[in-house]
Amino acid sequence: MGQSHGRESIISGPSPFDSLPVDCISSIISFTSPRDACNAASVSKTLESAAKSDSLWEKFLPSEYTSLVPQYSRVFSSKKELYFALCDEPLLIEDGKKSFWLEKASGKRCIMISPKEVSITWGSSPEHWQWISIPESRFEKIAELIDVCWFEIRGGMHTRYLTPGTRYSVYIVFNTKNGCPGLGDLPVDAGVGLVGQESPQKLIYFVGPRGRDRRRDVTRPEARDDGWMEAELGQFYNDSCCDDISLSVVKTNTPDWKSGLIIQGFEFRPAKTR
Repeated sequence: MGQSHGRESIISGPSPFDSLPVDCISSIISFTSPRDACNAASVSKTLESAAKSDSLWEKFLPSEYTSLVPQYSRVFSSKKELYFALCDEPLLIEDGKKSFWLEKASGKRCIMISPKEVSITWGSSPEHWQWISIPESRFEKIAELIDVCWFEIRGGMHTRYLTPGTRYSVYIVFNTKNGCPGLGDLPVDAGVGLVGQESPQKLIYFVGPRGRDRRRDVTRPEARDDGWMEAELGQFYNDSCCDDISLSVVKTNTPDWKSGLIIQGFEFRPAKTR
């Protein structure tokens, strides 16, 4: 992220901004992004001072940040330090049903919802699904697929939790056991869209066959830095935070029994620019 947090800035020399008051410069930088603010700190001593100010970084923080601070077990020396904590250390909100953090480069809001927040067919039957606790998960309980023939998950979230004017991608975050028998190598129907409108559909793999059997029209899962896997279910544009978003992951057209899938949650984060 440009000049990264905690690294020594490289000052190149005088800047035309040096004649302006620091508060004025901070106000100007606040109309850019956290990434730009970090880059600005390398231009001159004056910009470096402005780019560190609490008044600047407070504008990059979510409006409810004061209610989030008590969840941390330390005191922050600056608003900039708090901002990077909210990027690197996701917090549980809504009674532990959602995980919240900020995208580091833009400051846009990201959310992961617990599998407890969605509807899983046969999810309350221990012979089909179990709710387990593992240290690698953000949530107290996550879902493990034991054995089902009818695989169907549907859910959603209100867009008020997200940043307006932003295109979001939605991912299922998971791991597999024993290759996810009966499901891992098969295309699974997935969809994301605004409630009340037809959701665009796509196909995803949880594992995927190798070689010639792998279809190019099916989205492959990708490894994450946290040790989990993810597959994109779809995208939507969050216009004004006044809508409900629906998501679905379904495989019901095969008679095979399915097992070996562990679902941590469903993640909403700003879509990658192309």
